[in-house]
Amino acid sequence: MNAAIAHADLPLDMQSPALRYHRFGSPLEVLHLEPKPDGALPQEQLRVRMTCAPINPSDLIPIAGVYRHRIAPPLVAGHEGVGVVIQAHGAWRALEGRRVLPLRGPGTWQQTLDCDPRLVVPVPDDIPDHVAARAWINPMTAMAMLGRWPVEGCDVLLTAAGSNCARLLAQWALCCGARSVTGICRSTHHRDALTSMGVQVLDQDDHAAIDAAAARAGRIFDATGGRLADRLLTHMPSEGIFVTYGALSGVPISSRRMSGRVRHFHLRDHIKGLDRDEWQSSFETLWALLRDIDMPPVRHFRLAEWRQALIWHDSRPDIKSMLTLS
Repeated sequence: MNAAIAHADLPLDMQSPALRYHRFGSPLEVLHLEPKPDGALPQEQLRVRMTCAPINPSDLIPIAGVYRHRIAPPLVAGHEGVGVVIQAHGAWRALEGRRVLPLRGPGTWQQTLDCDPRLVVPVPDDIPDHVAARAWINPMTAMAMLGRWPVEGCDVLLTAAGSNCARLLAQWALCCGARSVTGICRSTHHRDALTSMGVQVLDQDDHAAIDAAAARAGRIFDATGGRLADRLLTHMPSEGIFVTYGALSGVPISSRRMSGRVRHFHLRDHIKGLDRDEWQSSFETLWALLRDIDMPPVRHFRLAEWRQALIWHDSRPDIKSMLTLS
């Protein structure tokens, strides 16, 4: 057994701690707080001291082993977050002291990380940390899907409507001229917030109402897969477009329900098609959108409290768990 994972947890005052997993499994069982030596900064990278990072379902799914065909532990967990550049080389020294998003590199659930300066995204001064830390995965997914499959004049139906991505889809769809937005929810925690945005909320067990909503939907954005996705595909109009961007149920759409109206969206495929200028300019658009948007409130947890943060993430989906890393 790796010596570092023989300890239940290491003290937070160790040098540059990181939340790492050495095997796939339940995050509460396989994540461990370990020391990470920084060493000398490579010439082609810059060093960021992380400020905070959210806990998203997309952070936990890889730990469970869903993507074991393309990733291999040991790995530091976390995909997004905000930090401050503390060291850089050459022309990149202009970024020292700046807040940035260190994306598409090492896991973000660590105190310091080294990353590719060409991919870091500078954060505008008026964007607070709790918004900046969540500015990539869900906002870019929502923005890209609405750009690819416009909703103007459509009745829009969302599954997992209380999720961060669906909340953004709902608000931006209405701004883009959707005729209506209906959201299917499992938890009552989200009902009031969604209703205040102008979303008609349906309980996940109200099958009659769900069937009726699917029958008039011109666009369905689905993050669940499984039986619910199959049900929606059964009832939606033949001219409608069904966009699948997740499988929170753990079950894919039935192959017999797949048809030409089903579209797949994966953020990793979307960003592969962006050059450096397009990558940076997409955030200029996102910052403008995020300045006037409703995002769930956050509860901060110190890195040493990561277990409590994960438990909170599961029990209170309406309040975002945020790891404070500095």
